[in-house]
This record gives sequence, structure tokens and C-alpha cells, in this order.
Amino acid sequence: MDEHGIPDLVRMRHRWNRILPSDVRVLDARVAPPGFDARFSAVRRHYRYQVSDAPWGVDPLRRNDTLAWGRPLSVDAMNKASSELLGLRDFAAFCKQREGGTTIRELQRLSWRRTGEYAVEVAVSADAFCHSMVRSLVGALLLVGDGRRETDWPARVLDSGIRDSAVAPAHGLTLVGVDYPPDAELATRAEQTRNIRTPHS
Repeated sequence: MDEHGIPDLVRMRHRWNRILPSDVRVLDARVAPPGFDARFSAVRRHYRYQVSDAPWGVDPLRRNDTLAWGRPLSVDAMNKASSELLGLRDFAAFCKQREGGTTIRELQRLSWRRTGEYAVEVAVSADAFCHSMVRSLVGALLLVGDGRRETDWPARVLDSGIRDSAVAPAHGLTLVGVDYPPDAELATRAEQTRNIRTPHS
């Protein structure tokens, strides 16, 4: 601590990195401003989910961060189905509901691309996600991609409000970023996020 009671974050960062597991590293740290809430102050979160549709499975070096999907996937079909899910919607059909929690979310990006001969990834962004939402969306869209479901099926599931889709395994999912507003707006954003929303609010 310095004379103002502020911790020496450079020294603390070095200490954290000595005790954290080898796959976690603190690159930077700063004192959070008043009103900051890591969860509720965020305005947007970004995830990536990686899939291999190789007939022989997944590259052994990527087995910990990529799902092996044994059927060929159509990126075009998955993108067509994904486009019908964007916007401020009630995602109850794709969430593991929690008592007192809202399932209203604004899905801002759901975009698939092929990154290699057998490598596919989806970028997903929203103002917030409810429990298991990304993996439920991915699970449903993979069924579209391999031809077992029609492209309008995920949208019909969404409209039904009934959870009726596969949940993709967790190991293919990576949180790649969180966006926050300017410091002066953090407390206001946290309060807004805690409020229960409707699809039209």
C-alpha cells in the first residue's frame, strides 16, 4: 500500500502470477472505480466456440479447446439460422433458468466461419448471457449445420420458449472479451442490468 492506501498492483500482479495455475496469467491490473461490478457493469461480452468437423475427430493438440463433431457442417446454413436469432429476445428456450433471473438478452452477433479445412468457429456477442445460453445456441445450430434440423428450427424453438435443444460441451467455449462503459457510467450500467427487462424495453 502507498501513502493513500492504494495497493502496489505491479508487485501484486507478480505475486498472483506465481501462485495461479500455469494456464492463467494476470497481464494488467488497476483499482476499480466506485460503482464497478465485474458482472453487472459490463455492456457486452464476446465468446468464441471452436468445432472440428473432421471425420477423424479433432487434432490432438486442440482437444482441450475444440469440440469434435463427426459430421460435415454447412457454415451457410448455420449463419442463415443464426440471423433469425439476433436482437432483444426472450432466450428462455436456450437458458438454464435460475429463480429470480431474467432470460431477456440482446444477442448482437452470432457469426460462423470456417478457419481451416475442418475447423469452424462461431463468434457470439451479447449485452449479457444467461446460464448455458451460448452452449445451447451452439448445440442447436450444429444440428442445423449437419442437416439434422431445418434452418428455421432454432427460431421456432426460441419462439416456443421451451428448452428443447442439445447443449454443446463446455471445453469448446472461450470468453474472449468484456466491454465496459466509461468509469463515470459504471454504477448506472450496473443498476440498469439488474433491472428485469422485457423484449420491448
